[in-house]
Amino acid sequence: MFTIGRRKKKVVVGFALVVAVLVVFIGISTQRHAAAEGKGSDYESIELFTDVMAIIKKSYVDEVDTKKLIYGAINGMLSSLDPHSSFMSPETYKEMKIDTKGAFGGLGIEISTKDGILTVISPIEDTPAFKAGIKAGDQILKIDDKFTKDLNINDAVKRMRGPKGTKVVLTIMRDGFEKPQDFTLVRDVIQVKSVRSRLLDDGYGYVRIAQFQEKTDEDLTKALKSLKDENKGDLKGLVLDLRNDPGGLLDQAVRVVDHFIAEGQMVVYTEGREKDSKMQFTAKKGGKEPNYAIVVLINGGSASASEIVAGALQDHKRAIIMGTQSFGKGSVQTIIPLSDDSGLRLTTARYYTPKGRSIQAKGITPDITVERLELPKETAEKKEFMHIREKDLEHHFENEDKADQGATKKDVKKEKTAQQKVDDTLKNDYQAMRALDLLKGWDILKTMGPGK
Repeated sequence: MFTIGRRKKKVVVGFALVVAVLVVFIGISTQRHAAAEGKGSDYESIELFTDVMAIIKKSYVDEVDTKKLIYGAINGMLSSLDPHSSFMSPETYKEMKIDTKGAFGGLGIEISTKDGILTVISPIEDTPAFKAGIKAGDQILKIDDKFTKDLNINDAVKRMRGPKGTKVVLTIMRDGFEKPQDFTLVRDVIQVKSVRSRLLDDGYGYVRIAQFQEKTDEDLTKALKSLKDENKGDLKGLVLDLRNDPGGLLDQAVRVVDHFIAEGQMVVYTEGREKDSKMQFTAKKGGKEPNYAIVVLINGGSASASEIVAGALQDHKRAIIMGTQSFGKGSVQTIIPLSDDSGLRLTTARYYTPKGRSIQAKGITPDITVERLELPKETAEKKEFMHIREKDLEHHFENEDKADQGATKKDVKKEKTAQQKVDDTLKNDYQAMRALDLLKGWDILKTMGPGK
């Protein structure tokens, strides 16, 4: 009995130990299974991907390079997210870094995909695309007889770039076209000058920002100083032209706004899933412009960084926004270098104006809507020629206004020179003319009222 009892006891204890081990094992397995389920079907999907790649490597009619398969898979993965996330091969990544410095080869078009169609965000000023008449909103259906429907952004860019002097044909569909039209462009080395400026009239400056590059803030500082030097004093007003500006570097947009708003005021903030993507950008001290009037010009080709500038100045009531609705790109892309010198352009955040407005797929709405209007070059000259004035009549009286008696020939010449500048720059740019008129009207209104 004793022996049998001891044997029975061992069996019971042994059974209990097995049960305990099974309970622990089941518990661990359940936790792992729950964790796997918590991540969805990630593990199954990765297994599916490796299975497909193995089948292709083994059974595809031709031998396939593994890296080519991986690059293609990553491209497909990113193109399924949004139009602005993309994979960059080592060659494309290198070109991208050159682009931000303002020199690259090609046609000078900023492109995206809209409703699955390759669409022009904007042509860059003084480039083959701009000179050929490519416009914001144009749909590129074919590049040299190759349909763009199945092309991602990187492939499309590769097809449009090439040696200087070579030709490329873009098949374009545009509102107002009855059928697609071919545009033949000659490739060139694109040298984008970020900032251009000139004095429009006495006291009124014009600054054009074509793209936000590494030296945009530095170039803007020089341009504003040059305008003041030419004007021999502070400006009375400024036209800041952001039309067809496709954007660029976020930090440069922040620094541009920094010139015009007070220290500590919000410029833009971003919201994303990761902690690092939640950022706030405020104006720093120093280097502020006087509180003169500003009109910012925008249109459908104004995107991203240019919308940040327009939105911030509009929210702080520092400028009047004039033109047409902007493009509506309210997302931030982070460039992530990878181990083989390739790169990832990934949408990591949305940005918001100081008042919390997201412009994603909406854009900046102008305070004053002014459509683009083509003005015939001779219109102003013909109108002037058709009008007969008192001074044109024989034996007219000369002006004896005492207020003008102190005016010298030099003053008259200066006035004519200033007017000539306006004519040369603006007589065919309806939106810019309206902006200048608004600035002048603003200045006049300030002098009116009781006691003035």
